[in-house]
Amino acid sequence: MYKKPGAPPEQRSTLLPKKGEFIGLVTKALGASKFSIMCNDHKERICSIPGRLKRRFWIKEGDLVIVKPWVVQADERGDVIWRYSMMDKDTLRQKGYEIPQ
Repeated sequence: MYKKPGAPPEQRSTLLPKKGEFIGLVTKALGASKFSIMCNDHKERICSIPGRLKRRFWIKEGDLVIVKPWVVQADERGDVIWRYSMMDKDTLRQKGYEIPQ
């Protein structure tokens, strides 16, 4: 859909992690849609992109993502359910979320 000339820019809300989800920083790409991610609970998890989301977004080292830990091996494994843009990093800090380094 096209925007009319002179229309105000669209306001996009930042997706926030729900209960049981963490913000993470991709530290290493492991191949086969698996990544090593340092989460904001100070645990490093090996996370994969679920099949339904594989073609929706591309992830590289240094990206901020939302991680949903698995029920089994919750401290070691998880799924990537969202990738933030670099513009969202400041918004998350303003809302009080800890961003892993």
